[in-house]
Amino acid sequence: MAETLDLLLATGNPGKLRELRQLTARLPWRWRTLAEFPAIPEAREDQPTFAANAAAKALHYAAASGLPTLADDSGLEVQALNGRPGVHSARFAGQPRSDAANNRKLIESLRGVRSEKRAARFVCAMAFVRAGRVLAQAEGAVEGRIIDEPRGENGFGYDPHFLIADRGRTMAELPPDEKNAISHRGRALRAILPQIERILVSASKPPA
Repeated sequence: MAETLDLLLATGNPGKLRELRQLTARLPWRWRTLAEFPAIPEAREDQPTFAANAAAKALHYAAASGLPTLADDSGLEVQALNGRPGVHSARFAGQPRSDAANNRKLIESLRGVRSEKRAARFVCAMAFVRAGRVLAQAEGAVEGRIIDEPRGENGFGYDPHFLIADRGRTMAELPPDEKNAISHRGRALRAILPQIERILVSASKPPA
C-alpha cells in the first residue's frame, strides 16, 4: 500500500475541500487545510488574474507550512458587468465575506438586464507548489447565465444563481458527482491532478 502523503489545500472554504476530497478519494493523499495552521497569515490576493493569484497563494502557503500545496483562485465573470466580479468574486460585496451579500449585490447589479444578456462563466485557476517552485498549473471554466431567484441547496457561493442552460438547472441543483463532472473546479482539478501525480511519483523514486 502506498504511503499516505500530506498535502495542503490552501483554502478555508469547506465546499472546496469537500469537492477535492471527492475527486481525489482514490489517491493516497491526506489533504490538510488552513484551519490546521491558524498562525499562518492570510495570503494577499492582489494579482490581476486568477492564475497569478493561485500561484501567489500556493507559494505563500507552501513556504509557511512546509507542505506541497495546491491553491486555487476562482470566481464568476458576468458579460453584462464587463467581467465582474472576476478576481473579486469572494469579496464582491466587501468585508466580511458573505455569500448572501455577494449574491444580493450581483442580482442588484443586473437589475433590468434581460435574460439573454446575462451570460456568465465560472473560472478556476489552480497552481501546485513543491520545494518553493510552481510545478503545475491548470484552468477550467463552465458557461451559464445568471438568474434572479436562487435555486438549489447544494454548492456554495454564486451556485444558486448560475443556470446551466443545457441542463436546465443551477449549479446548486446538481448532485455532487454531476457538479464535479462539469464544474470549473472539477475541470481544473482533472487537468492538474495528472501533473501532480507525475511530480510526486518522480519525487518518491530513489536516485538511480
